[in-house]
Amino acid sequence: RAGELFTEHAAEVEDWLVREAGSVRSKAGFEVGLAIGECFECAGLPTHPQGEVLTSEEARWSFARRRPAGVVSVIAPFNFPLILGLRSVAPALALGNAVLLKPDPRTAVSGGVVIARIFEEAGLPAGVLHLLPGDGAVGQAVVEAPEVRVVSFTGSTPVGRAIGERAGRLLKRAHLELGGNNALVVLPGADIQKAASAGAFGSYLHQGQICMTTGRHIVHESLVEEYTAALAAKAEALPVGDPAREDVALGPIIDRRQLERVHGIVTDSVAAGAKAVAGGEI
Repeated sequence: RAGELFTEHAAEVEDWLVREAGSVRSKAGFEVGLAIGECFECAGLPTHPQGEVLTSEEARWSFARRRPAGVVSVIAPFNFPLILGLRSVAPALALGNAVLLKPDPRTAVSGGVVIARIFEEAGLPAGVLHLLPGDGAVGQAVVEAPEVRVVSFTGSTPVGRAIGERAGRLLKRAHLELGGNNALVVLPGADIQKAASAGAFGSYLHQGQICMTTGRHIVHESLVEEYTAALAAKAEALPVGDPAREDVALGPIIDRRQLERVHGIVTDSVAAGAKAVAGGEI
């Protein structure tokens, strides 16, 4: 039923992703589509085998049985707030757990309220899913709460490391998806225009604010100048502006702090000897 409701309210949910997260229309639509698929897939989880009989050399019957963990805490990020929260919330609920959901405070509606309202309308009993928007203090609380058995966190590596350490000391299971530093490798014989298109997509999707962003372009020395020029041309051609417009490919950074961080990386790189061939100004 939750999947059907996401389908019915897809346009409204997309609007919230645009307004809160700065998602461009195509990215918002893609995320809602993933959310719909996640709900329908998780609806089938209760029909999966709940256990198995184990072989034993002794004269006894041995079996393993899957049981709900109990209470699961889900801490979701701002960049793909809907799907990166729902992908932990939906299976946890489907398999009989209660959930504490803490969305990023910058995307509390698209990463929290939307999910809670959809499941409420779908008939989820009261008290099974709790929404707890807030800052790091709330995150610490949902990790340390004695009732919580499993913690699912998606976010930065430093915060994830701290959560993993704390969960380990409390003997809780922690599922962590953290930041990445991903590389695109361009070798001799590559189609430069296709490589530059892939590089631009990898680096600029959602303003580069995802863990799968292409952060390094490793290019054979014979192709450096040609590839750099092609990538710069792709960057300059990206329509920048209001993400609510269908023709915009590059929307805003999530907040001023993140903007200043990104700009600082650019200016520090130039000061260290790098050359800015496109952009470089706020």
